[in-house]
Amino acid sequence: MNHQGTKKLETKRLILRKFTLEDAQAMFDNWASEDEVSRYLPWPTHESSEITKGLLTDWTAQYERPDYYNWVIELKETGEIVGNISVVQIKEYILCAEIGYCMGSKWWGNGIMPEAGKAVIKYLFEEIGFNRIQAQHQVNNQKSGKAMQKMGMTYEGTRRQAGWSKQGITDIVEYSILKEDYDGK
Repeated sequence: MNHQGTKKLETKRLILRKFTLEDAQAMFDNWASEDEVSRYLPWPTHESSEITKGLLTDWTAQYERPDYYNWVIELKETGEIVGNISVVQIKEYILCAEIGYCMGSKWWGNGIMPEAGKAVIKYLFEEIGFNRIQAQHQVNNQKSGKAMQKMGMTYEGTRRQAGWSKQGITDIVEYSILKEDYDGK
């Protein structure tokens, strides 16, 4: 593997870049404080921008590591940040990366997350050398599954009572894409 860390990526509508501490207020306002965003996730809704700034302090310190991948999603047209996408787990021994993401509900349904996901998948396959990219979602978060499908991922199965969200213990739905199935788009 050729770890290169969080490198700036661009798509037609998006810039995926490293977070900065200056992003804290916009992250808080646009998604971290939104109950609907964290509804199916294991982290609590942020109660203040100070909590968001503390998280970003931790995240930005990790950027020194070549195997740390965490992007803020910025709209090219407005410069507004709307969500994030990251590698949440790496299994080097099988060349596998698991991605996770979230985005403010104001931007749901506009194809932003699939567009960001495709850029990340391309980078992880073509430049880093992963063979498998996987993702999972809480069983009731079907919109996330649709985004995974639009990223080119295939449904692999549902693990019963294998995860936890703010709703409690939950089934987890898993998707993946292999490099041999990746078409480069």
